[in-house]
Amino acid sequence: MDRTLRTIIEQCWDDKPLNRPTMKAVDRLLNTIPGFQRDTNFVDSLLQRMSQYAEELENRIAAATAGMIEEKKKSEELLFQVLPRHLALALTQGRKIEPESFSAVTIGFTAIANFGDIALQSTPMQIVDLLNDLYSMFDATLELFNVYKVETISDSYMIASGLPERNGDEHSRQIAKVSLELMAESDNFKIRHRPNERLQLKIGFHTGACAAGIVGSKMPRYCLFGDTINTASRMTSFGKALKIHVSTSAKEHLDRFKEFRFSFRGLVEIKGKGQQPCYWLLQKHEQDDGQVHAPQSLA
Repeated sequence: MDRTLRTIIEQCWDDKPLNRPTMKAVDRLLNTIPGFQRDTNFVDSLLQRMSQYAEELENRIAAATAGMIEEKKKSEELLFQVLPRHLALALTQGRKIEPESFSAVTIGFTAIANFGDIALQSTPMQIVDLLNDLYSMFDATLELFNVYKVETISDSYMIASGLPERNGDEHSRQIAKVSLELMAESDNFKIRHRPNERLQLKIGFHTGACAAGIVGSKMPRYCLFGDTINTASRMTSFGKALKIHVSTSAKEHLDRFKEFRFSFRGLVEIKGKGQQPCYWLLQKHEQDDGQVHAPQSLA
């Protein structure tokens, strides 16, 4: 066998595809063999089919690559909905995310005062539909404010302003405005399986310091830590149906804006803090009754 022909065959059999000659290179090398005879129609047909195959393979690879890019974009968008966008981007780039400390933020919670009664007279699927309808409405409203949705646990919807992006002194104002809006929207909210029953929302919020960071590598979460979260939760749990309960620190922070009305609730016994003065953030239809209520205990 001609040495050149043998070399061509061995190169075409190489285990590494990148080391194999192209069909054009094979055709050129074959023409260098003295006296080599070939069936022109056969070789041309073979070269044409190999060229078509290579083109089809390139198209398949391009389509598969485009599909992978599209799926990656979908995964990233889903991550952006679960975590703050700038932190999610850092995660996708493999960067380490350090926890942050915030000197002043406002944390709020919403709860359904009559949730227990509704749950007792509803199926699990009806409860899922109720919370999905309500939280979808809340999610759309939050888009209009500089407020971040932290998480939902059962009938509790947690929100924050001043983190993960700092906004100066605006955080208390944003939470107050969105609280008034959520309360107004809940007044018109219809429970699908109980259209004649009114949803009794209650909201509470508190202003203070906290820390925040990404916790976990599988299904990571943006978590908040500190006494501010506990106090905000207690403002809600010890609030009343159709009312917005506000701590003293949140009220004093809002006073600088001179656009909100308050009613003094009285002294509330907060676990670990003793008696604390608390306030109602008044809605448009509410009037200050001027009454000072007796101290109450908050477990």
